[in-house]
Amino acid sequence: MPESVAAEENLAEAGLILLTGATGYVGGRLLQVLEQRGAKLRCLARRPEILEPKVAASTEVVAGDVLDRASLNPVMKGVKVAYYLIHSMGATGSFEENDRQAARNFAEVAREAGVERIIYLGGLGNEDEELSAHLRSRQEVGQILGATGVPVLEFRASIVIGSGSLSFEMIRSLVERLPVMITPKWVQRAAQPIAIEDLIAYLIGALEMPFTQSRVFEIGGADQVSYADIMRVYAKCRGTRVRMIPVPVLTPYLSSLWLGLVTPLYARIGRKLIQSIVHATVVQDQSALVAFEIQPMGIEAAIRRALVNEDREFAETRWSDALSSSGALPAWVGVRFGSRLVDLRSIKVNQPPEVAFQPIQRIGGETGWYACNWLWHLRGALDLLVGGVGMRRGRAHAEHLRVGDTVDFWRVEAYEPNHLLRLSAEMKLPGRAWLEFEVTGDEASSTITQTAIYDPIGVWGRIYWYAVCPLHHFVFSGMLKNIAAASQKSETREPDVISQR
Repeated sequence: MPESVAAEENLAEAGLILLTGATGYVGGRLLQVLEQRGAKLRCLARRPEILEPKVAASTEVVAGDVLDRASLNPVMKGVKVAYYLIHSMGATGSFEENDRQAARNFAEVAREAGVERIIYLGGLGNEDEELSAHLRSRQEVGQILGATGVPVLEFRASIVIGSGSLSFEMIRSLVERLPVMITPKWVQRAAQPIAIEDLIAYLIGALEMPFTQSRVFEIGGADQVSYADIMRVYAKCRGTRVRMIPVPVLTPYLSSLWLGLVTPLYARIGRKLIQSIVHATVVQDQSALVAFEIQPMGIEAAIRRALVNEDREFAETRWSDALSSSGALPAWVGVRFGSRLVDLRSIKVNQPPEVAFQPIQRIGGETGWYACNWLWHLRGALDLLVGGVGMRRGRAHAEHLRVGDTVDFWRVEAYEPNHLLRLSAEMKLPGRAWLEFEVTGDEASSTITQTAIYDPIGVWGRIYWYAVCPLHHFVFSGMLKNIAAASQKSETREPDVISQR
Protein backbone atom coordinates (compact mmCIF):
# COMPACT_ATOMS: atom_id res chain seq x y z
CA MET A 1 0.00 0.00 0.00
CA PRO A 2 1.33 3.49 -0.79
CA GLU A 3 2.96 5.38 2.06
CA SER A 4 0.22 8.03 1.94
CA VAL A 5 -2.28 5.37 3.03
CA ALA A 6 -0.04 3.30 5.26
CA ALA A 7 1.14 6.29 7.30
CA GLU A 8 -0.12 6.38 10.87
CA GLU A 9 -1.04 10.07 10.96
CA ASN A 10 -4.28 10.77 12.78
CA LEU A 11 -7.33 12.08 10.90
CA ALA A 12 -9.29 13.17 13.95
CA GLU A 13 -8.59 16.83 13.13
CA ALA A 14 -10.39 16.44 9.79
CA GLY A 15 -13.69 16.69 11.68
CA LEU A 16 -16.67 14.40 11.40
CA ILE A 17 -16.59 12.33 8.19
CA LEU A 18 -19.72 10.76 6.71
CA LEU A 19 -19.16 7.56 4.74
CA THR A 20 -21.82 6.12 2.45
CA GLY A 21 -21.50 2.77 0.72
CA ALA A 22 -19.59 1.20 3.62
CA THR A 23 -21.19 -2.19 2.91
CA GLY A 24 -19.80 -2.12 -0.65
CA TYR A 25 -16.37 -3.15 -1.88
CA VAL A 26 -14.60 0.23 -2.07
CA GLY A 27 -16.51 1.66 0.89
CA GLY A 28 -15.66 -1.32 3.05
CA ARG A 29 -11.95 -0.98 2.29
CA LEU A 30 -12.06 2.78 2.88
CA LEU A 31 -13.87 2.21 6.19
CA GLN A 32 -10.99 0.08 7.49
CA VAL A 33 -8.34 2.65 6.55
CA LEU A 34 -10.29 5.58 8.00
CA GLU A 35 -10.72 3.70 11.28
CA GLN A 36 -7.03 2.76 11.37
CA ARG A 37 -6.11 6.41 10.84
CA GLY A 38 -8.24 7.58 13.78
CA ALA A 39 -10.95 9.37 11.80
CA LYS A 40 -14.08 10.59 13.54
CA LEU A 41 -16.47 8.57 11.44
CA ARG A 42 -20.21 8.21 10.83
CA CYS A 43 -21.60 5.63 8.40
CA LEU A 44 -24.95 5.85 6.62
CA ALA A 45 -26.76 2.53 6.15
CA ARG A 46 -30.27 1.58 5.17
CA ARG A 47 -29.92 -1.45 7.47
CA PRO A 48 -27.59 -0.50 10.33
CA GLU A 49 -27.86 -3.95 11.91
CA ILE A 50 -25.86 -5.39 8.99
CA LEU A 51 -23.04 -2.85 9.22
CA GLU A 52 -22.75 -2.41 13.00
CA PRO A 53 -20.91 -5.72 13.67
CA LYS A 54 -18.27 -4.75 11.09
CA VAL A 55 -17.23 -1.35 12.43
CA ALA A 56 -15.00 -0.23 15.30
CA ALA A 57 -16.55 0.88 18.58
CA SER A 58 -15.63 4.48 17.78
CA THR A 59 -17.56 4.49 14.48
CA GLU A 60 -21.17 5.66 14.52
CA VAL A 61 -23.69 3.86 12.31
CA VAL A 62 -26.94 5.70 11.53
CA ALA A 63 -30.03 4.70 9.62
CA GLY A 64 -30.91 6.60 6.46
CA ASP A 65 -31.76 6.28 2.79
CA VAL A 66 -30.57 8.66 0.09
CA LEU A 67 -33.94 8.27 -1.63
CA ASP A 68 -35.67 9.49 1.56
CA ARG A 69 -34.62 13.14 1.89
CA ALA A 70 -36.02 13.59 5.39
CA SER A 71 -33.94 10.69 6.74
CA LEU A 72 -30.74 12.50 5.75
CA ASN A 73 -31.24 15.57 7.95
CA PRO A 74 -30.01 14.01 11.24
CA VAL A 75 -27.33 12.08 9.33
CA MET A 76 -25.67 15.27 8.04
CA LYS A 77 -25.66 17.13 11.35
CA GLY A 78 -22.10 18.16 12.24
CA VAL A 79 -20.53 16.51 9.16
CA LYS A 80 -17.54 18.27 7.64
CA VAL A 81 -16.68 15.90 4.76
CA ALA A 82 -18.97 13.36 3.07
CA TYR A 83 -17.97 10.41 0.86
CA TYR A 84 -20.55 9.53 -1.77
CA LEU A 85 -19.89 5.94 -2.87
CA ILE A 86 -23.37 4.97 -4.01
CA HIS A 87 -24.42 3.65 -7.40
CA SER A 88 -26.98 1.21 -8.77
CA MET A 89 -25.17 -1.38 -10.86
CA GLY A 90 -27.05 -4.17 -9.12
CA ALA A 91 -30.48 -2.57 -9.33
CA THR A 92 -33.25 -4.00 -11.44
CA GLY A 93 -35.15 -1.97 -14.01
CA SER A 94 -34.30 1.64 -14.82
CA PHE A 95 -31.84 3.02 -12.27
CA GLU A 96 -30.92 6.42 -13.73
CA GLU A 97 -33.79 8.41 -12.18
CA ASN A 98 -33.12 6.84 -8.78
CA ASP A 99 -29.47 7.84 -9.06
CA ARG A 100 -30.46 11.40 -9.97
CA GLN A 101 -32.87 11.73 -7.06
CA ALA A 102 -30.44 10.17 -4.59
CA ALA A 103 -27.62 12.53 -5.57
CA ARG A 104 -29.94 15.56 -5.49
CA ASN A 105 -31.24 14.69 -2.02
CA PHE A 106 -27.76 14.08 -0.66
CA ALA A 107 -26.23 17.28 -2.02
CA GLU A 108 -29.13 19.52 -0.99
CA VAL A 109 -29.13 18.25 2.61
CA ALA A 110 -25.34 18.50 2.70
CA ARG A 111 -25.53 22.15 1.66
CA GLU A 112 -28.15 22.94 4.30
CA ALA A 113 -26.05 21.20 6.99
CA GLY A 114 -22.90 23.14 6.09
CA VAL A 115 -20.88 20.22 4.75
CA GLU A 116 -17.61 21.61 3.40
CA ARG A 117 -16.90 19.04 0.68
CA ILE A 118 -18.20 15.90 -0.98
CA ILE A 119 -15.80 13.27 -2.27
CA TYR A 120 -17.33 11.16 -5.04
CA LEU A 121 -16.12 8.11 -6.97
CA GLY A 122 -17.41 7.96 -10.54
CA GLY A 123 -16.37 6.22 -13.74
CA LEU A 124 -13.97 6.97 -16.56
CA GLY A 125 -15.35 7.49 -20.03
CA ASN A 126 -14.99 10.00 -22.84
CA GLU A 127 -17.87 12.48 -22.53
CA ASP A 128 -17.76 13.09 -26.29
CA GLU A 129 -18.81 9.47 -26.94
CA GLU A 130 -22.25 7.94 -26.53
CA LEU A 131 -21.56 6.23 -23.21
CA SER A 132 -23.42 3.28 -21.72
CA ALA A 133 -26.30 4.09 -19.38
CA HIS A 134 -24.17 3.04 -16.42
CA LEU A 135 -21.18 5.25 -17.24
CA ARG A 136 -23.43 8.13 -18.30
CA SER A 137 -25.26 7.95 -14.97
CA ARG A 138 -22.02 7.86 -12.97
CA GLN A 139 -20.85 11.08 -14.59
CA GLU A 140 -24.27 12.71 -14.32
CA VAL A 141 -24.32 12.02 -10.57
CA GLY A 142 -21.07 13.95 -10.19
CA GLN A 143 -22.62 16.94 -11.95
CA ILE A 144 -25.77 16.81 -9.78
CA LEU A 145 -23.73 16.64 -6.56
CA GLY A 146 -21.82 19.78 -7.54
CA ALA A 147 -24.83 21.73 -8.80
CA THR A 148 -26.14 22.57 -5.32
CA GLY A 149 -23.08 24.55 -4.27
CA VAL A 150 -21.09 22.13 -2.09
CA PRO A 151 -17.59 21.69 -3.59
CA VAL A 152 -17.25 18.19 -5.01
CA LEU A 153 -13.98 16.37 -5.63
CA GLU A 154 -14.87 13.70 -8.19
CA PHE A 155 -12.57 10.82 -9.04
CA ARG A 156 -13.22 8.98 -12.28
CA ALA A 157 -11.72 5.50 -12.31
CA SER A 158 -11.59 2.52 -14.63
CA ILE A 159 -11.90 -1.04 -13.32
CA VAL A 160 -10.62 -1.77 -9.81
CA ILE A 161 -8.19 -4.63 -9.17
CA GLY A 162 -8.17 -6.12 -5.69
CA SER A 163 -9.04 -9.33 -3.89
CA GLY A 164 -12.82 -9.60 -4.03
CA SER A 165 -13.43 -6.83 -6.56
CA LEU A 166 -16.02 -7.43 -9.26
CA SER A 167 -13.60 -7.12 -12.18
CA PHE A 168 -10.92 -9.22 -10.50
CA GLU A 169 -13.40 -12.02 -9.77
CA MET A 170 -14.56 -11.99 -13.38
CA ILE A 171 -11.01 -12.16 -14.75
CA ARG A 172 -10.02 -14.90 -12.34
CA SER A 173 -13.05 -17.05 -13.10
CA LEU A 174 -12.55 -16.78 -16.86
CA VAL A 175 -8.86 -17.72 -16.70
CA GLU A 176 -9.21 -20.46 -14.09
CA ARG A 177 -12.27 -22.20 -15.51
CA LEU A 178 -11.88 -22.03 -19.27
CA PRO A 179 -9.03 -23.81 -21.07
CA VAL A 180 -10.03 -21.97 -24.26
CA MET A 181 -12.03 -18.74 -24.43
CA ILE A 182 -14.15 -17.45 -27.28
CA THR A 183 -13.57 -13.73 -26.96
CA PRO A 184 -15.77 -10.96 -28.40
CA LYS A 185 -14.44 -7.57 -29.49
CA TRP A 186 -14.92 -5.97 -26.09
CA VAL A 187 -11.99 -7.87 -24.57
CA GLN A 188 -9.66 -5.77 -26.75
CA ARG A 189 -11.04 -2.44 -25.55
CA ALA A 190 -8.51 -0.26 -23.71
CA ALA A 191 -8.79 0.25 -19.96
CA GLN A 192 -6.55 1.61 -17.23
CA PRO A 193 -7.11 -0.59 -14.17
CA ILE A 194 -6.30 0.81 -10.76
CA ALA A 195 -5.27 -1.20 -7.71
CA ILE A 196 -7.64 -0.91 -4.77
CA GLU A 197 -4.72 0.31 -2.61
CA ASP A 198 -4.07 3.21 -4.99
CA LEU A 199 -7.77 4.06 -5.23
CA ILE A 200 -8.02 4.23 -1.44
CA ALA A 201 -4.89 6.42 -1.38
CA TYR A 202 -6.61 8.93 -3.66
CA LEU A 203 -9.79 8.89 -1.56
CA ILE A 204 -7.79 9.53 1.61
CA GLY A 205 -5.68 12.21 -0.08
CA ALA A 206 -8.86 14.09 -1.00
CA LEU A 207 -9.45 14.83 2.68
CA GLU A 208 -6.42 17.09 2.89
CA MET A 209 -6.36 18.58 -0.60
CA PRO A 210 -7.28 22.30 -0.54
CA PHE A 211 -10.02 23.33 -3.00
CA THR A 212 -12.99 25.67 -2.99
CA GLN A 213 -14.56 24.74 -6.33
CA SER A 214 -15.59 21.36 -7.68
CA ARG A 215 -12.87 19.41 -9.50
CA VAL A 216 -12.69 16.21 -11.52
CA PHE A 217 -9.64 13.94 -11.45
CA GLU A 218 -9.17 10.99 -13.78
CA ILE A 219 -7.24 8.24 -12.02
CA GLY A 220 -5.83 4.92 -13.15
CA GLY A 221 -2.93 2.55 -12.77
CA ALA A 222 0.41 2.78 -14.53
CA ASP A 223 -0.66 0.65 -17.51
CA GLN A 224 -3.21 1.04 -20.28
CA VAL A 225 -4.26 -2.50 -21.22
CA SER A 226 -7.14 -4.48 -22.66
CA TYR A 227 -9.18 -7.08 -20.81
CA ALA A 228 -7.33 -9.68 -22.88
CA ASP A 229 -4.03 -8.28 -21.58
CA ILE A 230 -5.34 -8.42 -18.01
CA MET A 231 -6.27 -12.08 -18.43
CA ARG A 232 -2.82 -12.87 -19.82
CA VAL A 233 -1.13 -11.11 -16.90
CA TYR A 234 -3.35 -12.94 -14.41
CA ALA A 235 -2.46 -16.25 -16.05
CA LYS A 236 1.23 -15.37 -15.82
CA CYS A 237 0.91 -14.57 -12.10
CA ARG A 238 -0.81 -17.91 -11.53
CA GLY A 239 1.69 -19.90 -13.57
CA THR A 240 -0.78 -20.98 -16.22
CA ARG A 241 -1.75 -20.01 -19.76
CA VAL A 242 -4.85 -18.60 -21.36
CA ARG A 243 -5.93 -19.31 -24.93
CA MET A 244 -8.34 -17.00 -26.74
CA ILE A 245 -10.26 -17.41 -29.98
CA PRO A 246 -11.64 -14.04 -31.14
CA VAL A 247 -15.09 -13.81 -32.72
CA PRO A 248 -16.37 -10.80 -34.68
CA VAL A 249 -19.47 -10.15 -32.58
CA LEU A 250 -21.02 -11.24 -29.30
CA THR A 251 -23.76 -8.96 -27.95
CA PRO A 252 -23.66 -7.69 -24.35
CA TYR A 253 -26.76 -9.78 -23.64
CA LEU A 254 -25.19 -13.02 -24.88
CA SER A 255 -21.91 -12.14 -23.20
CA SER A 256 -23.69 -11.57 -19.89
CA LEU A 257 -25.39 -14.96 -20.09
CA TRP A 258 -22.02 -16.54 -20.83
CA LEU A 259 -20.43 -14.73 -17.86
CA GLY A 260 -23.28 -15.91 -15.65
CA LEU A 261 -22.38 -19.52 -16.46
CA VAL A 262 -18.63 -19.35 -15.80
CA THR A 263 -18.18 -16.48 -13.31
CA PRO A 264 -19.78 -15.35 -10.02
CA LEU A 265 -21.46 -12.43 -11.81
CA TYR A 266 -25.23 -12.31 -12.11
CA ALA A 267 -26.25 -11.83 -15.73
CA ARG A 268 -27.85 -8.45 -14.89
CA ILE A 269 -24.62 -7.08 -13.41
CA GLY A 270 -22.52 -8.71 -16.11
CA ARG A 271 -24.57 -7.01 -18.83
CA LYS A 272 -24.09 -3.57 -17.27
CA LEU A 273 -20.40 -4.23 -16.80
CA ILE A 274 -19.94 -5.30 -20.42
CA GLN A 275 -21.93 -2.33 -21.69
CA SER A 276 -19.36 -0.15 -19.93
CA ILE A 277 -16.40 -2.21 -21.11
CA VAL A 278 -17.22 -1.57 -24.77
CA HIS A 279 -16.06 2.01 -24.16
CA ALA A 280 -12.39 2.84 -23.65
CA THR A 281 -11.80 3.83 -20.01
CA VAL A 282 -8.35 5.40 -19.98
CA VAL A 283 -6.94 8.49 -18.31
CA GLN A 284 -6.67 11.45 -20.68
CA ASP A 285 -6.06 14.17 -18.08
CA GLN A 286 -2.91 13.44 -16.02
CA SER A 287 -3.49 16.19 -13.44
CA ALA A 288 -4.10 13.69 -10.61
CA LEU A 289 -0.46 12.60 -10.80
CA VAL A 290 0.56 16.20 -10.14
CA ALA A 291 -2.02 17.06 -7.48
CA PHE A 292 -1.48 13.91 -5.39
CA GLU A 293 1.78 12.33 -4.25
CA ILE A 294 0.73 8.90 -5.48
CA GLN A 295 2.55 6.72 -8.00
CA PRO A 296 0.00 4.06 -9.01
CA MET A 297 1.22 0.52 -9.56
CA GLY A 298 0.97 -1.37 -12.84
CA ILE A 299 -1.41 -4.20 -13.67
CA GLU A 300 0.96 -7.06 -12.80
CA ALA A 301 1.80 -5.56 -9.40
CA ALA A 302 -1.92 -4.95 -8.75
CA ILE A 303 -2.82 -8.56 -9.55
CA ARG A 304 0.02 -9.94 -7.43
CA ARG A 305 -1.09 -7.71 -4.54
CA ALA A 306 -4.66 -8.99 -4.93
CA LEU A 307 -3.47 -12.60 -4.78
CA VAL A 308 -1.33 -11.93 -1.69
CA ASN A 309 -4.22 -10.19 0.09
CA GLU A 310 -6.54 -13.05 -0.83
CA ASP A 311 -4.11 -15.56 0.69
CA ARG A 312 -3.95 -13.54 3.90
CA GLU A 313 -7.72 -13.33 4.21
CA PHE A 314 -7.97 -17.05 3.45
CA ALA A 315 -5.38 -17.94 6.10
CA GLU A 316 -7.20 -15.89 8.73
CA THR A 317 -10.58 -17.49 8.02
CA ARG A 318 -12.17 -20.02 10.39
CA TRP A 319 -13.30 -22.66 7.91
CA SER A 320 -15.72 -24.27 10.32
CA ASP A 321 -17.57 -20.96 10.70
CA ALA A 322 -17.41 -19.93 7.05
CA LEU A 323 -18.81 -23.24 5.82
CA SER A 324 -21.26 -23.95 8.63
CA SER A 325 -24.22 -23.33 6.34
CA SER A 326 -22.93 -25.42 3.46
CA GLY A 327 -25.45 -28.16 4.07
CA ALA A 328 -25.12 -31.93 4.27
CA LEU A 329 -22.97 -32.67 1.25
CA PRO A 330 -21.15 -35.98 0.75
CA ALA A 331 -17.73 -35.33 2.29
CA TRP A 332 -15.74 -36.39 -0.75
CA VAL A 333 -17.48 -33.80 -2.94
CA GLY A 334 -16.15 -30.86 -0.95
CA VAL A 335 -17.53 -27.33 -1.13
CA ARG A 336 -16.51 -24.04 -2.67
CA PHE A 337 -14.99 -21.14 -0.74
CA GLY A 338 -14.08 -18.41 -3.21
CA SER A 339 -11.78 -20.04 -5.76
CA ARG A 340 -10.81 -22.82 -3.35
CA LEU A 341 -12.20 -26.31 -2.97
CA VAL A 342 -12.66 -27.56 0.57
CA ASP A 343 -13.20 -30.91 2.32
CA LEU A 344 -14.39 -30.15 5.86
CA ARG A 345 -15.05 -32.70 8.64
CA SER A 346 -15.43 -32.56 12.40
CA ILE A 347 -15.63 -35.09 15.21
CA LYS A 348 -16.26 -34.90 18.94
CA VAL A 349 -14.16 -36.64 21.59
CA ASN A 350 -14.53 -36.85 25.36
CA GLN A 351 -11.13 -35.35 26.07
CA PRO A 352 -9.89 -31.83 26.80
CA PRO A 353 -8.15 -29.99 23.92
CA GLU A 354 -4.62 -30.65 25.20
CA VAL A 355 -5.27 -34.42 24.99
CA ALA A 356 -7.24 -34.32 21.76
CA PHE A 357 -4.45 -32.37 20.07
CA GLN A 358 -1.63 -34.81 20.94
CA PRO A 359 -2.12 -37.19 17.95
CA ILE A 360 -2.25 -34.18 15.62
CA GLN A 361 1.01 -32.88 17.04
CA ARG A 362 2.70 -36.22 16.19
CA ILE A 363 1.29 -36.56 12.65
CA GLY A 364 3.60 -37.62 9.81
CA GLY A 365 7.10 -39.03 9.96
CA GLU A 366 7.32 -42.33 11.83
CA THR A 367 3.81 -41.89 13.27
CA GLY A 368 2.29 -41.77 9.81
CA TRP A 369 -1.04 -40.28 8.72
CA TYR A 370 -3.46 -42.42 10.72
CA ALA A 371 -5.19 -43.89 7.64
CA CYS A 372 -4.18 -45.41 4.28
CA ASN A 373 -0.45 -44.89 4.86
CA TRP A 374 0.29 -46.90 1.73
CA LEU A 375 -1.60 -44.30 -0.33
CA TRP A 376 0.42 -41.50 1.26
CA HIS A 377 3.66 -43.29 0.38
CA LEU A 378 2.40 -43.99 -3.15
CA ARG A 379 1.66 -40.28 -3.56
CA GLY A 380 5.16 -39.54 -2.29
CA ALA A 381 6.72 -41.93 -4.78
CA LEU A 382 4.78 -40.32 -7.65
CA ASP A 383 5.96 -36.94 -6.42
CA LEU A 384 9.59 -38.09 -6.57
CA LEU A 385 9.10 -39.27 -10.15
CA VAL A 386 8.07 -35.77 -11.26
CA GLY A 387 10.88 -34.02 -9.37
CA GLY A 388 9.11 -33.34 -6.06
CA VAL A 389 10.30 -33.86 -2.50
CA GLY A 390 8.31 -37.03 -1.84
CA MET A 391 7.93 -38.43 1.69
CA ARG A 392 11.65 -38.78 2.42
CA ARG A 393 12.02 -35.65 4.57
CA GLY A 394 10.01 -36.97 7.51
CA ARG A 395 9.91 -34.51 10.42
CA ALA A 396 12.59 -32.91 12.60
CA HIS A 397 11.21 -34.15 15.93
CA ALA A 398 8.68 -36.85 16.70
CA GLU A 399 6.81 -34.86 19.36
CA HIS A 400 7.40 -31.13 18.79
CA LEU A 401 6.52 -28.78 15.93
CA ARG A 402 7.46 -25.22 14.95
CA VAL A 403 6.35 -22.97 12.12
CA GLY A 404 8.62 -23.73 9.16
CA ASP A 405 9.24 -27.40 10.07
CA THR A 406 8.84 -30.04 7.38
CA VAL A 407 6.37 -32.90 7.81
CA ASP A 408 6.99 -35.31 4.91
CA PHE A 409 5.89 -33.35 1.80
CA TRP A 410 4.19 -30.67 3.91
CA ARG A 411 5.53 -27.66 5.79
CA VAL A 412 4.12 -26.18 8.98
CA GLU A 413 2.52 -22.84 8.07
CA ALA A 414 0.73 -22.14 11.37
CA TYR A 415 0.96 -23.78 14.77
CA GLU A 416 -0.77 -23.03 18.08
CA PRO A 417 -0.15 -25.72 20.73
CA ASN A 418 -3.30 -27.64 21.71
CA HIS A 419 -5.38 -25.66 19.19
CA LEU A 420 -4.24 -25.34 15.56
CA LEU A 421 -1.95 -26.95 12.99
CA ARG A 422 -1.96 -25.84 9.36
CA LEU A 423 0.27 -27.60 6.84
CA SER A 424 1.11 -26.22 3.40
CA ALA A 425 1.76 -28.80 0.65
CA GLU A 426 5.15 -28.86 -1.09
CA MET A 427 4.48 -31.79 -3.40
CA LYS A 428 4.10 -31.16 -7.14
CA LEU A 429 0.51 -30.08 -7.81
CA PRO A 430 -1.46 -28.13 -10.43
CA GLY A 431 -2.42 -25.77 -7.64
CA ARG A 432 -1.80 -25.20 -3.94
CA ALA A 433 -3.02 -27.28 -1.00
CA TRP A 434 -3.33 -27.00 2.76
CA LEU A 435 -4.32 -29.44 5.51
CA GLU A 436 -5.60 -27.88 8.72
CA PHE A 437 -6.56 -29.28 12.12
CA GLU A 438 -8.32 -27.18 14.76
CA VAL A 439 -9.26 -28.34 18.26
CA THR A 440 -11.77 -26.45 20.41
CA GLY A 441 -13.55 -27.41 23.61
CA ASP A 442 -13.43 -27.50 27.40
CA GLU A 443 -12.28 -29.84 30.15
CA ALA A 444 -15.05 -32.33 29.36
CA SER A 445 -14.91 -32.63 25.56
CA SER A 446 -13.37 -31.30 22.38
CA THR A 447 -14.26 -30.93 18.73
CA ILE A 448 -11.57 -31.76 16.18
CA THR A 449 -12.11 -30.00 12.84
CA GLN A 450 -10.10 -31.27 9.89
CA THR A 451 -10.04 -29.22 6.68
CA ALA A 452 -8.36 -30.02 3.38
CA ILE A 453 -8.13 -26.94 1.17
CA TYR A 454 -7.14 -26.86 -2.49
CA ASP A 455 -6.58 -23.81 -4.69
CA PRO A 456 -6.55 -25.15 -8.26
CA ILE A 457 -4.65 -23.48 -11.08
CA GLY A 458 -6.53 -23.63 -14.36
CA VAL A 459 -8.61 -26.48 -15.71
CA TRP A 460 -5.99 -29.13 -14.98
CA GLY A 461 -6.05 -28.10 -11.35
CA ARG A 462 -9.77 -28.80 -11.14
CA ILE A 463 -9.43 -32.06 -13.04
CA TYR A 464 -6.83 -33.16 -10.49
CA TRP A 465 -9.12 -32.35 -7.53
CA TYR A 466 -12.12 -34.22 -8.88
CA ALA A 467 -9.96 -37.16 -9.95
CA VAL A 468 -8.75 -37.72 -6.37
CA CYS A 469 -12.05 -36.82 -4.69
CA PRO A 470 -13.17 -40.49 -4.39
CA LEU A 471 -10.03 -41.21 -2.35
CA HIS A 472 -10.76 -38.35 0.03
CA HIS A 473 -13.70 -40.21 1.53
CA PHE A 474 -11.48 -43.07 2.66
CA VAL A 475 -8.32 -41.13 3.49
CA PHE A 476 -9.70 -38.06 5.24
CA SER A 477 -12.59 -39.74 7.06
CA GLY A 478 -10.35 -42.58 8.24
CA MET A 479 -7.64 -40.15 9.33
CA LEU A 480 -10.05 -38.09 11.43
CA LYS A 481 -11.65 -41.12 13.11
CA ASN A 482 -8.26 -42.63 13.95
CA ILE A 483 -6.95 -39.32 15.32
CA ALA A 484 -10.03 -39.21 17.56
CA ALA A 485 -9.50 -42.82 18.64
CA ALA A 486 -5.83 -42.18 19.41
CA SER A 487 -6.75 -39.22 21.60
CA GLN A 488 -8.92 -41.33 23.89
CA LYS A 489 -7.33 -44.73 24.09
CA SER A 490 -8.71 -45.17 27.55
CA GLU A 491 -12.26 -44.76 26.28
CA THR A 492 -14.13 -47.96 25.40
CA ARG A 493 -16.80 -46.47 23.16
CA GLU A 494 -16.36 -45.11 19.67
CA PRO A 495 -16.10 -41.33 19.25
CA ASP A 496 -19.29 -39.53 18.33
CA VAL A 497 -19.13 -38.02 14.83
CA ILE A 498 -21.09 -34.76 14.95
CA SER A 499 -20.70 -33.63 11.35
CA GLN A 500 -19.22 -34.63 8.05
CA ARG A 501 -19.73 -32.15 5.23
